Amino acid sequence: MKSHNHLYKFLLITLIFAGCRMSKDIIKPVDATPVAYRGLARITDTVSIASIPVKDFIADPEVKKLIDTAIARNYDLQLALKNIEASDLLFRQSKLGNLPIVNLQIAANSNRPSNNSLNSLTSSQFLSTKHVEDFNANVGLSWEADIWGKIRNQKEAALAGYLQTVEAKKAVQTRLIANVAQGYYQLLMMDAQLSIAKKNLALNDSTLRMIHIQFDAGQVTSLAIQQAEAQQLVAAQLIPQLEQNIAIQENALKILIGHLPGSVIRLSSLESTKVPNYLSAGLPSAMVSRRPDVRSAELSLNIANAKVGISKANMYPSLSITASGGLNSFKASNWFNVPASLFGMVAGGISQPVFQRKELKTQYEIAKIDRERTVIEFRQSVLNAVGEVSDELVKLEKLKVQYDISQKRVITLQQAVKNANLLFKNGMASYLEVITAQSNSLQSELELAAIKTARLSASVELYRSLGGGI
Repeated sequence: MKSHNHLYKFLLITLIFAGCRMSKDIIKPVDATPVAYRGLARITDTVSIASIPVKDFIADPEVKKLIDTAIARNYDLQLALKNIEASDLLFRQSKLGNLPIVNLQIAANSNRPSNNSLNSLTSSQFLSTKHVEDFNANVGLSWEADIWGKIRNQKEAALAGYLQTVEAKKAVQTRLIANVAQGYYQLLMMDAQLSIAKKNLALNDSTLRMIHIQFDAGQVTSLAIQQAEAQQLVAAQLIPQLEQNIAIQENALKILIGHLPGSVIRLSSLESTKVPNYLSAGLPSAMVSRRPDVRSAELSLNIANAKVGISKANMYPSLSITASGGLNSFKASNWFNVPASLFGMVAGGISQPVFQRKELKTQYEIAKIDRERTVIEFRQSVLNAVGEVSDELVKLEKLKVQYDISQKRVITLQQAVKNANLLFKNGMASYLEVITAQSNSLQSELELAAIKTARLSASVELYRSLGGGI
């Protein structure tokens, strides 16, 4: 009874140390995040567009349908969900770390020693037969006291690992939403450019007919016909090229949403699609708390802290408590003779690594270096995220200026084409002026469509870079 009291006192003392943390955690560096993004000296709206749900940020109903389908069927997203399921099982397992290990054992053996052996001589002194049987049924229990927080750190690492898979899924989802929307806008741009090319081709046909009439009248040479035909072929070549790009883009978008390659329904046009006038980036600190890649880097710091604690705890003594009890008998008929066949045992032990001390010390130092590396990686992830947001803000600002200029240029050149044709019919302009005006008008309209698409893509990319779409 006295030995049991000593054991209980020792357990009480060791449990007092259980709440002590072996290593001081490194917290997330708060100075890694700037106060404002580049170009935004004064923040007028602290609410980021990332807080807006996708269904409210994306206005086009066709894009919404494509996004819903992609979230349900995209294979990358499905793989991310499977990773979450696997990580969840590991996390659930880690929560059982403080529970004792229980083993049930049932054994029976029969032994007939040699007549010339010591076992035969010994058994004959106590038993009437040399044939020895032993029947045993017991429950064994072992438990390691979490004195230095090793099991607690293992739980924290498992939790952070699980949350990282969740953040990885969010990262896939935000990128998927952005890719679907941008892919759809690319299709609208190609549709608009195809329409421009066909319209320009018809205009070139009209010009070529007029030049043929003037050639028959002896007013121009064959060179005029050749240059007009060359200009016409430029517009004609664009049509199959754009049709090819449209088919390839449709296939890519279909695969992205988990469908076989095919056509994509488009009820809207680039002209009817509106670019948001004002997009608030909010505070950089809000972006850091929302972006999945930054959150994953922060969770890596939690894992690194836990690994330092685990490696430090491995250098210190571990206390293990074992106990077993059950039934034991030399005869099967007495196996369940209670209480005569009952037995029980309890023991406690402390193990301290001796010859592995240098190896464990090295592992601890490496864990600290890995933690410092994780801090650097976190700072790098924040830096990259801030850079992405700043890039998209600059794009939106400058693309708006480019669009306004390009729009004025298109209006001017379209009027120039009309004037050139009118002057050409009245013999006041040469065919070269008409061809030049048509060529400039074609390029300006194609560029205007590309710039508007770039603005739409930049708005979606800003939404994603701020952490929107989760």
